[in-house]
Amino acid sequence: MSQSVQVFGRKKTATAVAFCKRGNGLIKVNGVPLHLVEPATLRYKVEEPILLLGKERFEGVDIRVRVKGGGHTSRIYAIRQAISKSLVAYYQKCKSRFSQFDPRRTEAKKFGGPGARSRYQKSYR
Repeated sequence: MSQSVQVFGRKKTATAVAFCKRGNGLIKVNGVPLHLVEPATLRYKVEEPILLLGKERFEGVDIRVRVKGGGHTSRIYAIRQAISKSLVAYYQKCKSRFSQFDPRRTEAKKFGGPGARSRYQKSYR
């Protein structure tokens, strides 16, 4: 097994960088332990890789995650992707559906309407 691994997780404009190394099961996001990550409703999304793979996989490693950009939800999904990718890179065997990159982007606004697809209301009188 490698000594330490650095991987990226991205969602929209949020980027999470995860450092995975041998340790005793600590997972910190921007210096805060995982069980204190806000918002609490989205915390379970971050814990999905842990629940899926089992806690015994995480007992031998420490994961530090730094996140920049994006909103609450994008950051959570970027963290989740970075954590799962770091484990895959560290153990170099278990595959995960969380490792997939989401290619969707925001469509640009066009003229004649308030948004990308919606048009201004037409008046006949």
